[in-house]
Amino acid sequence: MADDDFDGASGGMGDEDLTLPKATVAKLIQEMMPADVVCAKETRDLLVECCVEFIHLVSSEANDICEKEEKKTILGDHILAALKTLGFEEYVTEVRGVYKEHQDQMKVDQEDREKRSKRLLNSGRTPEELLADQERLFAEARRFHNSSAATTPTTPTPGVPLPYSVPTAAPAPEGGDDAAAS
Repeated sequence: MADDDFDGASGGMGDEDLTLPKATVAKLIQEMMPADVVCAKETRDLLVECCVEFIHLVSSEANDICEKEEKKTILGDHILAALKTLGFEEYVTEVRGVYKEHQDQMKVDQEDREKRSKRLLNSGRTPEELLADQERLFAEARRFHNSSAATTPTTPTPGVPLPYSVPTAAPAPEGGDDAAAS
């Protein structure tokens, strides 16, 4: 992917649009610096620009490695290879450790999702019983909604649709029914 693939004219984000959350950067600086050291706003802004440039450099190199391997997705291994290629070998061990922690957490999250999705299958209830419960819960929700709708004011807020329909009568034409016929 060429650098000009991200220019504003092609519909992508321009480099000037890329940034990091300033509050996050300020928090990181605060955590890393001694308590008696204050960091000027200009320094924080420069640090953000440097971080963005570093991320851009590493991701561009990882993209080149990815393209050489004829892959379409940049993986963690591509980032590690890019760091080595760019001369940042001293970061590889720490990044590899964080990457492994991330992979382990993703496995745990996936297992949790699978357990939750199998919870209904392992409940010992038939699909018909589960469907009956679902219909009962929907009916209770409808009753609750309808009872609260009766006490909800019917004056709409401009630009906000009502959560239910309010029957309205069409205004009668002036002069009664005879005026409408003529």
